[in-house]
Amino acid sequence: MRRREFVRANLAAGALTGAMRHGIGETTRERVPIGFFGATHSHAPDKIKLAMTSPDWEFVGVCDPTDVGRSVCRKLGARIIDESELLSKSVVVAVESEVRDHARQALLALGAGKHVHVEKPPASRLADLDSMIAAARAKRVFLQTGYMWRHHPGFLAIFEAVAQGWLGDPYMVNGLIGNSLAKERRPDWAEFGGGSMFELGSHLIDAVVRLLGKPSKVTPFLGHHGRFEDTLKDNNVAVFEYPRATALVVNTALQATSGPQRYFEVLGTNGLARLRPIEPPTLEIDLAQAAGPYAKGLQRVDLPNYHRYVADFAELAAAVRGQRPLSTSLDHERTVMETLLQASGMS
Repeated sequence: MRRREFVRANLAAGALTGAMRHGIGETTRERVPIGFFGATHSHAPDKIKLAMTSPDWEFVGVCDPTDVGRSVCRKLGARIIDESELLSKSVVVAVESEVRDHARQALLALGAGKHVHVEKPPASRLADLDSMIAAARAKRVFLQTGYMWRHHPGFLAIFEAVAQGWLGDPYMVNGLIGNSLAKERRPDWAEFGGGSMFELGSHLIDAVVRLLGKPSKVTPFLGHHGRFEDTLKDNNVAVFEYPRATALVVNTALQATSGPQRYFEVLGTNGLARLRPIEPPTLEIDLAQAAGPYAKGLQRVDLPNYHRYVADFAELAAAVRGQRPLSTSLDHERTVMETLLQASGMS
């Protein structure tokens, strides 16, 4: 076993052992107690609903002192609790607050020996993520970051095609992720120098790093092009350079279409794979020569049913029960954070 794999296996084993300390059975489907720090992130309502209804989870409640967060909880019928109850009754803590609070609350939960699911971006400084990783290793608990497409079947099919060599040598990766950001949300996103690239572009940057690894150079082009009296970087491009490939991520918060325009494509020496749109997923593969399960020429790939967050939370529950490690290493989390900060002009 290579050294990196050996280290990952031992860290995972340590976290699994830590899970057993919480009394979660290795072979059972026992519900895992989960509580939430915050309900104000845009992904929070769906994740809270998932935790309240999934047979994997025993829902403890939500700790959120803000009026907005408490309003979200009331609409969902979610129990509101204080910090003491959150940390005493939860085995897993999901951090779904504003980005500025992610690292602080995640560190508080990790320090209490809780497994943590932290919404993306997990921090705004690499040093804060390093502290989170160190705490997870010291407490032998899991740290999972909420990049929402890590279990997306279209991305997984593309990653498999690249890993198996079916596309040939990948030389170009292109991605677009945009939205029409509400005016009232712009001040929150403008808190960070990378603007919407930092908040939204992070999903595709995670995918680029999963596919190609750590880039040799990252060059951001960040623009404030909307007619708003603020400083939000709302129209952005980042270029990622690799020894034999280039990746391009385009991000905007100025989209005016009926729905978000988002896609991801990989070009290789034997063809291309294009996921467009990402949601609902439509994947096409076009090969110069047949490879693996794919024929020569353009074809649409059948994908299994997909719902955001379901597989992520199922994987975390299984890991806490001691049934499997997480599919994403802490080393990968650090590389994504480092790359995201570079692409956001924040490193």
